[in-house]
Amino acid sequence: MGWRSWSDLVEVHARRPLNAAAEWGSADVVAESAALVDDVDAEHDGRTALWIAVQADKPDNARALTAAGANPWRPMMAGWSPGRLSLASRTPGLFTAPSGAQGLSQAESATVTEAHRFIDALGNFHYEGLSLCCVAGIDAAEAVRRLEATAVVHDDPESMVEDCWDDSLGEDALLTVGVTDVPGGCIVSQPWAFGASTPGVARRLSTGTVCYAMYANPKSGNQGSIVRDGVIAGWDLHPGGGWSAADDSAEEILRTYLYQNKAVAYCCAYAGLKPRDARPFTGQPDLWVQLPVRDYWAHNS
Repeated sequence: MGWRSWSDLVEVHARRPLNAAAEWGSADVVAESAALVDDVDAEHDGRTALWIAVQADKPDNARALTAAGANPWRPMMAGWSPGRLSLASRTPGLFTAPSGAQGLSQAESATVTEAHRFIDALGNFHYEGLSLCCVAGIDAAEAVRRLEATAVVHDDPESMVEDCWDDSLGEDALLTVGVTDVPGGCIVSQPWAFGASTPGVARRLSTGTVCYAMYANPKSGNQGSIVRDGVIAGWDLHPGGGWSAADDSAEEILRTYLYQNKAVAYCCAYAGLKPRDARPFTGQPDLWVQLPVRDYWAHNS
């Protein structure tokens, strides 16, 4: 909220200061704000302040809200409650579950364990300017065949990469992508520009399967897309954005929570890929290939 917003009653009602405090404030501010509301579990956009504190990974704020009377086990989006969602966090003992409270299923527990392993394995690396296309169920050789790409033959691959960085929007650089086999499928990537995330690339790769593509645009943020069997099913998405929508599926709510602020990991998880490290995204793919000259940006290419 801007400073003028605090003089606008409609804006204050719409924003619910307790919800904002749950995400951004300290535990003391949350406790003080909670004392000023009639219903600490009032919902806005399908979520309570406690849900927001849990999803924002603010355990101290969550404790302050439960001390003020918030119910961790109140069913909300797609059957998830704040307490059940917290079981997928790094602090799963945040709340005491009452008798009969629903925990995580075996499949959900496995998803959580894999997400934590994967995030730790990827670590932190610079990915601004990176484009990628995560493809389920096909290997790198099949990806190269579908793209009609040719292997790059170069005496000094490091020099080739440096040349692409120096002229990142030149035709040769935009048509040069890396391809890497990973458990669950393969990854097409380009560290310096948007070439690996174009609709033409994803449509060709997605025949009979699904792709999640992303360009980490330095100017406008992460731009994601979903392509299923040659059809664009989602466009201008924000992978790793961190907030679930009220109509999301239970699976998507869990994935969104686990991979919030982890855009690259989210793309892989959506396609069911399990890279063992960050190598496909840091300029060390299995193979560099050159795409044929086409209008890869065209949605119907």
